[in-house]
Amino acid sequence: MSNDPLVVFTPSGKRGHFPTGTPILTAARQLGVDLDSVCGGRGICSKCQITPSYGEFSKHGVTAKDGALSEWNSVEQRYKDKRGLIDGRRLGCQATVQGDIVIDVPPESQVHRQVVRKAASARAMVMDPAVRSYYVEVAEPDMHTPTGDLERLGIALKEQWDIDDITAGMSVLRKLQPVLRKGKWTCTVVLHKGHQDTVHRILDIHPGFDETRLYGLAIDLGSTTIAAHLTDLRNGTVVASSGIMNPQIRFGEDLMSRVSYVMMNPGGDVKMTNAVRTALNALTDTLSAEAEIQPSQIMEAVFVCNPVMHHLLLGIDPVELGQAPFALATSKSLSLHVADLDLTSMNPAARVFILPCIAGHVGADAAAVALSEAPYEQDELTLVVDVGTNAEILLGNKTQVLACSSPTGPAFEGAQISSGQRAAPGAIERIEIDPTTKEPRFQVIGSDIWSNDAGFDAAIATTGVTGICGSGIIEAVAEMRMAGLLDSKGLIGAPEQTGTTRCIPDGRTHSYVIHDGTADGGPLITVTQGDIRAIQLAKSALYAGARLLMDEMGTDTVERVVLAGAFGAHISPKHAMVLGMIPDVPLDKVTSAGNAAGTGARMALCSVEARTSIEKTVREITKVETAIEPKFQEHFVNANAIPHATDPFTILRSNTPLPDVLFNTQGDSGAGRRRRRRS
Repeated sequence: MSNDPLVVFTPSGKRGHFPTGTPILTAARQLGVDLDSVCGGRGICSKCQITPSYGEFSKHGVTAKDGALSEWNSVEQRYKDKRGLIDGRRLGCQATVQGDIVIDVPPESQVHRQVVRKAASARAMVMDPAVRSYYVEVAEPDMHTPTGDLERLGIALKEQWDIDDITAGMSVLRKLQPVLRKGKWTCTVVLHKGHQDTVHRILDIHPGFDETRLYGLAIDLGSTTIAAHLTDLRNGTVVASSGIMNPQIRFGEDLMSRVSYVMMNPGGDVKMTNAVRTALNALTDTLSAEAEIQPSQIMEAVFVCNPVMHHLLLGIDPVELGQAPFALATSKSLSLHVADLDLTSMNPAARVFILPCIAGHVGADAAAVALSEAPYEQDELTLVVDVGTNAEILLGNKTQVLACSSPTGPAFEGAQISSGQRAAPGAIERIEIDPTTKEPRFQVIGSDIWSNDAGFDAAIATTGVTGICGSGIIEAVAEMRMAGLLDSKGLIGAPEQTGTTRCIPDGRTHSYVIHDGTADGGPLITVTQGDIRAIQLAKSALYAGARLLMDEMGTDTVERVVLAGAFGAHISPKHAMVLGMIPDVPLDKVTSAGNAAGTGARMALCSVEARTSIEKTVREITKVETAIEPKFQEHFVNANAIPHATDPFTILRSNTPLPDVLFNTQGDSGAGRRRRRRS
């Protein structure tokens, strides 16, 4: 038995022995405990807050004594002074194991607490699924006609349903004879035939006439979130949706950091593959329980994902995707058996379909967006933007469709933001700033009441105000620009320049206070200069990708913009345009498509024809590689300004005031220099 200290995590109950000096965050990661961290353990993000418990715990067989964790350190003190930290809390990345200890992970530190916003979009599905049930009457065996039961089942399917050529795996062959006899030579067979299959595969067989409903999973496997929709294969209805954080986050926030982890840690790809497959099984169990169905009723899963997620799901080392020429192991669609991916929470004979990838950095998620939004059917030049940790961008019309991927990073998801958090109850998601008084008002997830309305405190009593999520930070930065608190270069003004004491000194720069809950032991929620920079970098990458496609198309304008993904459903077009995330078009030409990648996955799940269509379409899409395109850097630099350094944004400026302030950080004496508006 190990002499190393024992660490027990609650509420998960996971436990393990760790050498003295091991950070609590490291212990949590090794045990798969649900403890958030986005800064890589550097004591910046405070997402890994934990509460140590001392005393004797007979339930756990642990006596935790004072000194079981390392001493409170300067990093924790600095964070507490600056942001506030509830008494008794520690930072998991700073506190190290010194003796047996019980550690509680509070709800706000649990990754899975996130509200997954990739809800299924309302869309009528064309029903032509790969999986169908057929009732057949099979001839009884005859000593004079020595054929097997499977062969006579095949004859019956041909005669009664005009179905040629069947095949069956061992799981079906083992149950075939007892099922036929129990059903008195009648049975219901579940058949699967994909868009490239030449034979029907028997997935399951039931005695007599069986009306058991069959279901499929449409899964959007994102870098940060995994969203799944359990779908009735008779009518395309989504009967349950659920989502979880992608557990691979603990190996790196963005795709390239995960590839780097594999490069630096032999076997790292296997760890990430196992983590995501385990999460998928848990997610499937959740959906089955919610819909009150048996796991055996789930007969197919369709996946859409970016190329790195694609390879890690399949158990393929993604290292080649981290260096030019960004070669995929395969770009074609794949049809697999669930056992190939260790998916154990559905029918053991179920099938998996993975949509084709477009290119090394433009994956099956972009293909699904193309299937859902069909830019190739539009007369208007349409820009489709699916924003996550990695942005998928499509531009086109009936003439041509271009695609690229742009590395926006996790700032839009609330990561890399000082008061940022993922979307969860208590997170600020909408903000307005009065341009005259400079006072903010906001809404948090879980309540529709604005912070300056009566009843707000009562409405948020259970959640409090905990931080700011991706949609909140985007609106905050845009509102600060419209209220004259932020200049076009992204500098926050001093109190004497902006006329508000909400702009507070923060080192050599300034921060804007949105909410100060420190009097009640809550957080101080500000937008810092560092937050502005993180958003500028993310939005510049996004806009530069779109501009690159526009260059390729030979145009400076687009006619229509579609915002897809969780981002698209929760950000107002005006705020996106003020930031300069998307090109200048009339606001009524900007629409939200909801979770377009998830919709594309559902379309492929419900229709074999849709699979054929997207297979053909992705081969006709022109791929543009941002990583090696010289003009990308030029576009990126110009897009740093808010909204833009060189593109005029004439339509936006005609109906939205953007004060022409210029804040000088070199000690400008007065109220900020005014500058003439560039024509």
